[in-house]
Amino acid sequence: MTSPDDLTLAAGFAPATYDDWRKLVDGVLKGAPFEKLVSKTYDGLPIEPIYRRGRNMAPIAGRPAAAPWRVMQRVDHPDPKAANAQAIHDLENGANGLEIEFAGGSGARGFGIPDATPDTLKRLFDGIFLDAGISIAIHPVVGRGNAGETLAALIEERRIDPAQIDLRFNYQALSTMAVRGHAPAAWSEMAKPFAGVVGGLMKRGFRGPFVLADGRAVHDAGGSEAQELAFALSLAVAYLRMLEDGGIDLEAARSAIAFRLAADADQFLTIAKFRALRLLWARLERACGLEPKPAFVAAETAWRMLTQRDPYVNMLRATMATFAAGLAGADAITVLPHTLARGLPEAFARRVARNTQLVLLEESNLAKVSDPAAGSGGIESLTQALCQAAWALFQEIENAGGAFAALEQNLIQRKVAATRAAREANIARRKDVLTGASAFPNLNEAQVAVLDVKPVELAPYGEATFKFDALPPMRLGAPFERLRDRSDEILKAKGARPKVFLANLGTAADFTTRATFAKSLFETGGIEASGSEGFGDPAALAAAFKASGAALACICSSDKVYAEQAEVAARALQAAGAKLIYLAGRGGQQQSALRAAGVGDFIFAGSDALAVLQQAYRLTETA
Repeated sequence: MTSPDDLTLAAGFAPATYDDWRKLVDGVLKGAPFEKLVSKTYDGLPIEPIYRRGRNMAPIAGRPAAAPWRVMQRVDHPDPKAANAQAIHDLENGANGLEIEFAGGSGARGFGIPDATPDTLKRLFDGIFLDAGISIAIHPVVGRGNAGETLAALIEERRIDPAQIDLRFNYQALSTMAVRGHAPAAWSEMAKPFAGVVGGLMKRGFRGPFVLADGRAVHDAGGSEAQELAFALSLAVAYLRMLEDGGIDLEAARSAIAFRLAADADQFLTIAKFRALRLLWARLERACGLEPKPAFVAAETAWRMLTQRDPYVNMLRATMATFAAGLAGADAITVLPHTLARGLPEAFARRVARNTQLVLLEESNLAKVSDPAAGSGGIESLTQALCQAAWALFQEIENAGGAFAALEQNLIQRKVAATRAAREANIARRKDVLTGASAFPNLNEAQVAVLDVKPVELAPYGEATFKFDALPPMRLGAPFERLRDRSDEILKAKGARPKVFLANLGTAADFTTRATFAKSLFETGGIEASGSEGFGDPAALAAAFKASGAALACICSSDKVYAEQAEVAARALQAAGAKLIYLAGRGGQQQSALRAAGVGDFIFAGSDALAVLQQAYRLTETA
């Protein structure tokens, strides 16, 4: 993403230009198309290998200059007393904001405060000074009690000036219905009373924001950056119309709306996405006759990138996501604890979630520079491209009648489903890598601690008067994790995992690269790969295979050795009882002969690893 115009090798040397770089690259490509170096996002936007200097050097208005973002900590323990103790500990140890998740909410992840009764909220906020400069964000759940009204009453009971509290009510009816896949009534029937609730809170002196245009539902479901932006924008417009129709002044209505996006480990796309949101919202404000002013934009590290396996890698992913959202001007960031996909996080995981932000703020000083991406050719280009793609999708939603109508017509869901399918295909082929889940597995990893708290189970809410396709959350590593779970069950029942014998041919220099690849591929699915020295004698190879106790075998070596030994090795393994013989590599012109000799499948970079592993389980479980 560096501009070549900025590169000067040493004093006295002229800066390298883009054209200079292209000449050197064309020489290396030797006639191959330059497009070979260009990748694309899931929106089809090109990612160039190098960019010219960005034209826009002015920062995008967002978080106040040199101001830190709010360090939010998730509060989701189903026991209000335990949740209260966690919240107080978090505030005493670096967090300056609390993200209150209620059970049944779209971001609760199976846990959350059980209800919104006055007694529950009193226990939850016992000993917490709401007017002491901390930030509170609640997420009321449609049909589970009005948490906003109840908390407002508690604040008034404590005789606290509502205007002195940093409280985001975050009503988000539309995104909640999108995740559920149904609505209790038409949006036209719900909008007026919804606006009445917001108007009532405004009259009582609360500052808000009150409603949340939450793009996470699309991101959680596997959608693209432009789809997430378009969805958030359409929600904001729906809420803006709702508030204006409810008698709220347009200026006050726009200030009542906050945004939230997911931040993931793709730092450049995350930075560009958050910057694009501010530009898109400013365009809408101007269309409404308003002079743009920065909206409140919150970030949450992405649910879909969390893995159950090797969860410590989640710390690295969360650090990248926080880094990106912070540089992009997010006003508040919530880091999902690294063990959340395994259960309710305990004290250490919560501490790491806090400290991920504190280190970046207090040691790396990320908040000291306003929009450092301004003028970066790569990020500016991505920002503009995302704006254009998201605006086109937003217009489609508006032409369909707005957010609710588009959900009814499954317009949004179809687009997200197509992107999710493409994403899942790339995960299966290990083109998109999740360390610890789809690559670099550790079959002997130590178990991480989570609290012994069962997920909250709630009865379905209300009548599903309007039904449409849901936007179900997903985790990218889940398909591989399910296979790892099967491996654990087999280990527990039989005392050993499924095995594949790596039939290495030739010297270490011949087989190490492909044997390493094969071991990683099979062990991502929990199939233990037993290595071997290089063989040249088919009889010795067959004997080693039998001694391994494996049902599967994978021949590993160089193309040169394959030409000399692979067919004989395959016949020896087949005679020794191998249920299926793989070969690491494509086989090339030798593929037909190898199949005739007993090779049943070929594994290589880009092959469908998930399909290979699923087939392996079918064979080993019938062995």
